Amino acid sequence: MEARFSRWQLARAAGYSPHVVFTAADIAQIDIAAALDRVLPRVHRTPLLHSRLLDERVGARVWLKAENFQRAGSFKSRGAFNSALVGLEAGDQRGLLAISSGNHGQALALAASEFRLDATVVMAARSSPVKKAAIRAYGAEVVSEGVTMANREEIAAELAAQRDLRVVHPHDDPHVISGQATLGWELAEDLKNRGVPGPLVLVPLGGGGLLSGVALALKSFLPGAKVVGVEPEAGNDGFLSLASATRMSLSAEPVTVADGAATIRLGSLCWEVIKREVGEIRTVSDSQIGEACWWLWSRCKLVVEPTGALAVAAAMAAPEVTAERDIVCVLSGGNCLPGQIAALIGEGAGTG
Repeated sequence: MEARFSRWQLARAAGYSPHVVFTAADIAQIDIAAALDRVLPRVHRTPLLHSRLLDERVGARVWLKAENFQRAGSFKSRGAFNSALVGLEAGDQRGLLAISSGNHGQALALAASEFRLDATVVMAARSSPVKKAAIRAYGAEVVSEGVTMANREEIAAELAAQRDLRVVHPHDDPHVISGQATLGWELAEDLKNRGVPGPLVLVPLGGGGLLSGVALALKSFLPGAKVVGVEPEAGNDGFLSLASATRMSLSAEPVTVADGAATIRLGSLCWEVIKREVGEIRTVSDSQIGEACWWLWSRCKLVVEPTGALAVAAAMAAPEVTAERDIVCVLSGGNCLPGQIAALIGEGAGTG
């Protein structure tokens, strides 16, 4: 354990530094086998669902990996539990600190409550009220006054140093990526059982932890799969990065209904994985996300937050591109206000 954890510990020995830059060599820290042992007993094995009506709309057979049924309402529980356990195994009993738009904060608050650790979550002031409420319900402190997407990592660094907390980053942490990779392992097992060896797998993209983990897992366990990231048009830093072969940063915080993907840039470790393992990133508009939410709610009876609907939006937006193979859409989460979904499905209702 010492060899896998030491670099992460040393980089944050005096409090979290938002300026740690990972390289390709650090990908070796991503240990999927160890993560499976830690994570699977503590999270739900979420279902792989199928909708005939969605097949007809898209023009191909579509599978839905329903992480909206995951503990704490999103895939983030996988990475949060894994990283928290790695710390405990290394003897680190400090309280935990998360930087989050909401779902990672909920996941880390849940993990901290189970391990009887204190938890603090730094999130932008404009973050979802329902996500803030859920974090507090797990017993964590929310710090949001004066916090933006641009300054939240600096504020987290100060709090970590002042309070001697261990930061579990939402995506730029090899143990978080390892945890998210357990989703890819589940997908591979379920798809092989259904006789689907070479699907197109559409994965929501924010900071890159989920896309990185799924890409690495499928490379090992279902090598015939093609993995594609999907992000909102307004937050297209991943698309720009892959197109230019350089990690790009947006000049301002993107404004999009997909709050979980409103990132300015990919994590440095995530970028090292994505540029090597992911060949394509697509973007979708907020109106396309609204149509996807409407379809998921009205036809599939699934409550999925806007970020969680990114993959379905991409599948519906370009059916002629994807009709040659089965499509898997990762529904990354379902944490949202009823009014938010009502507004989105109102936009999409006329297009179905």
